[in-house]
Amino acid sequence: MGIDDVPGDEGLWLRRFEPAGNAGNRLVCFPHAGGSAAFFLPVARALAPAVDVLAVQYPGRQDRRAEPCIDDIPSLADHVYRALDGSLDRPLALFGHSMGALVAFEVARRLQRDHPGRPAHLFVSGRRAPTRYREETVHLRDDDGIIAEVRSLGGTDARVLDDRELRDMALPAIRGDYRAVETYRYVAGGPLRCPVTVLVGARDPRVTLEEATDWEKQAPEGSFDLKVFTGGHFYLTSQIAEVLAVLSDHLTSATGTGSPPALGHRW
Repeated sequence: MGIDDVPGDEGLWLRRFEPAGNAGNRLVCFPHAGGSAAFFLPVARALAPAVDVLAVQYPGRQDRRAEPCIDDIPSLADHVYRALDGSLDRPLALFGHSMGALVAFEVARRLQRDHPGRPAHLFVSGRRAPTRYREETVHLRDDDGIIAEVRSLGGTDARVLDDRELRDMALPAIRGDYRAVETYRYVAGGPLRCPVTVLVGARDPRVTLEEATDWEKQAPEGSFDLKVFTGGHFYLTSQIAEVLAVLSDHLTSATGTGSPPALGHRW
C-alpha cells in the first residue's frame, strides 16, 4: 500500500503505510538512531486494520534527506507533538525503539501536559530509563568509528554500510541522531499517567535489565511491565511475533475489538 499523503507538518513527520480508518486505537512508532519510518512497515501491515499505525519520519533521511537533521531530543519531540495535533481523535499509544524511546517519552510528557488521557500507553524498547546516564561520545568519532558502532549493533542493512555512496548519504543523519541521544539530559518531572511497558533484549550491550527496570519511576504505581526477549539491541528483527503480540494484546484489548496480528511479517 502507498503512503498516506497529508498536508503540513503531519505529512512531513507522520507516515501511514496501511489504511485503518475504522481502527479503535492508534499507535505512533518512533525509529532508532539512523532509522526511518519504513522500519515500522511490518508493524503497520501486521496490526491493520485493528490498529491505525503511524510511523515518524525524522528529517535528514530518505525523502527528507535534503532537510537538516535535528540533533536534540526535545526539539524532535516538539515537532512530533505538533504534527500529532490532528491524530488525537481516538486512543493513542506510543512505541519507540532506542533513540525513538526517548523521543516517544518526551512526546508523551507533552501530550499529557496538554491533552488529558493522551497517550493511553507508552511502549519503550531497547533504551535505558531517561534518568540513567552514561558518558557516550560516538557522535564525536570519525566516519569509520560511527560505522563500526552501527555495525556492532546489527540494526542497519549491511548493503547500506558496504556501499560507499549509500553510507555517505546516511552518515549525517546517523551522526546527528547519535548527538541527540548522547547529549540528552533528563529534566525532572512527575510520572506519566499512562501505563509504561518496557521491551528489551536480554543481551543488549546498551541496556542492562537494571537500567530498563528504572523506567518504572516514569509510570503510575502498578502500571509498569517489563518484557525481556532473546537477542541483543535489535532483538526485534528475530522476535517480531512476540513483540507484535505484546502490542496487540494491549492495543486491541483496550477497545475489545480487533484480531491477533498477522505473525508472518518480518522486520
